[in-house]
Amino acid sequence: MAREPRSIDELTIWEDAKAMLRKAKREGVETVYDRLEQQTPHCKFCELGTTCRNCTMGPCRVSEKRPRGVCGADADVIVARNFGRFVTGGAAAHSDHGRDLMEVFEALVQGDAPHYKITDEAKMLRLAGEVGIETEGRESMEVASDLAECFFGDFGSRKKSISLLSRVPDVRKEKWAKLGMTPRGVDREIAEMMHRTHMGVDNDAANTMIHAARTALADGWGGSMIGTELSDVLFGTPTPSRSTANLAVIKEDMVNLLVHGHSPVVSEMILAAAREPEIVARAKELGANGINIAGLCCTGNELLMRKGIPMAGNHLMTELAIITGAVEAVVVDYQCIMPSLIQVSGCYHTKFIDTTEKARFTGAIHFDFEPHTALEQARKIVSIAVEAFAERDPSRVEIPGEPIEVMTGFSNEAVIEALGGSLDPLVKAIADGDIRGAVGIVGCNNPKIKHDSLNVGLAKELIKRDILVLVTGCVTTAAGKAGLLVPEAIEMAGPGLKKICGALGVPPVLHYGSCVDNARIIQLCGALAKALNVDISDLPVGASSPEWYSEKAASIGLYAVASGIYTHLGHPPNILGSETVTNLAVSGLEDLVGASFFIESDAVKTAEMFDERIKAKRKALGLSE
Repeated sequence: MAREPRSIDELTIWEDAKAMLRKAKREGVETVYDRLEQQTPHCKFCELGTTCRNCTMGPCRVSEKRPRGVCGADADVIVARNFGRFVTGGAAAHSDHGRDLMEVFEALVQGDAPHYKITDEAKMLRLAGEVGIETEGRESMEVASDLAECFFGDFGSRKKSISLLSRVPDVRKEKWAKLGMTPRGVDREIAEMMHRTHMGVDNDAANTMIHAARTALADGWGGSMIGTELSDVLFGTPTPSRSTANLAVIKEDMVNLLVHGHSPVVSEMILAAAREPEIVARAKELGANGINIAGLCCTGNELLMRKGIPMAGNHLMTELAIITGAVEAVVVDYQCIMPSLIQVSGCYHTKFIDTTEKARFTGAIHFDFEPHTALEQARKIVSIAVEAFAERDPSRVEIPGEPIEVMTGFSNEAVIEALGGSLDPLVKAIADGDIRGAVGIVGCNNPKIKHDSLNVGLAKELIKRDILVLVTGCVTTAAGKAGLLVPEAIEMAGPGLKKICGALGVPPVLHYGSCVDNARIIQLCGALAKALNVDISDLPVGASSPEWYSEKAASIGLYAVASGIYTHLGHPPNILGSETVTNLAVSGLEDLVGASFFIESDAVKTAEMFDERIKAKRKALGLSE
């Protein structure tokens, strides 16, 4: 029997989202929630992970009545294959983001990227030193050339391990080596997973899962970390600043251009072009008061962190931003961009512009964004948005609410600087119990879950318990709209966290960047573990992706667990059709890597489970619970 469609109040916790959903209904615009209803109920075999399409002897669906596919693979093998490929898709996406940054960095070194520059030279030199490159007495570009070569090597097949494992405690590296889990090269692990999951190769579920973890680690400590670090080198390491978030950052009297996707390579140039006097003057000729750039999803996070550009929304707000009727253009790069945005844009005057060959959208205005012509292309794109202002229908414009203030820019470097130059004050605050532990809440939105209810609910429950929260990706906008990303939010925190954050003038929930920047969080965990001379798995820390949906989130979750971090998911991945794989994920990994997944859909219960874990870790370290 079909279920009754959910009411608008059941879809989201946000008033700006509800207002746009009502407007969409009035204007006959289909949204992600409408399509979810059309696709419900979902295939049970797919949800369990027990369907296989890896060869044309199938597709196969296994069950108690039909326990093996045509090739003879059982549920354990099929589920492990599917999950391995799912994780690998995420690792490939995040690591390819890193590769794009490497290519721009290399083009800069070679003189082929005239509009980009090394903004944080000191960080580049520190990075070079970390991976064993000599810096003393050498020219900056000479060091940069060696660093580019080193990082490109981390994507290949010639190394025994990737370079930035220098940041991992030795005890953790020894654990990986014994398990055959040491990541050797980003592309090597991705290619090997695709080979292992071909019919007739790896037919041991546990073995496949070990390689899935290895592939995820190549993402977290390799591709993603390289992407984060080179973004800082090229565009600046984030430092604390103020900005705003929600749909009200879209301005009725201005040309509104939204950047969406994940890579700052495009959005940084769009921002530069939008500030050029000639283009601004043309906008004013057309009756606008200027050009307003705002962000969606992780490209928005990148500009928010470094330039204070406001955030219009996260994943489930992307269609709704266009429905305001005030968006002249959406400029995208890649990842988490719903193809429906083309159709929604077509209901208004909005121009939809894609910028990379690997992420083409049928019906979009296309630009091949290249480092050597980046600013020229950005000028053309912004000019398209400016000219679209003349096509706007003022009668269809509705911008709900008022902007919410947020504090952003908490890189590891910024945190260490705020602490006086070392992690010692943080270690002391943890030892004293003022900060009992920390949890990174990361990732996505999923329309199956009431929008941002778990993201916000869990953050509030954790800070009550004196557990510091770090947020990245789509959780950022949620935390910001809930008032958690300003220093005044300490009033919602426990007494210890309130004292520490109050003294530093920072929120109890720190914005740590885009989803690729989860690499900052595991780097911080590695540094804390080294400072305490323990393994990462000994720390009172956790990770959570309450409303996840993507392959990237699966890779992030698995590299967190494989690094020794207890990790929560708000709903299970498609693995429940295999008792072997499920048991390995929720308990067996604990014996192997010192951490595991747990699944919980209730924010309070999730916080309680983190609380118990943190108590146990504190006790083991000889600290008060």
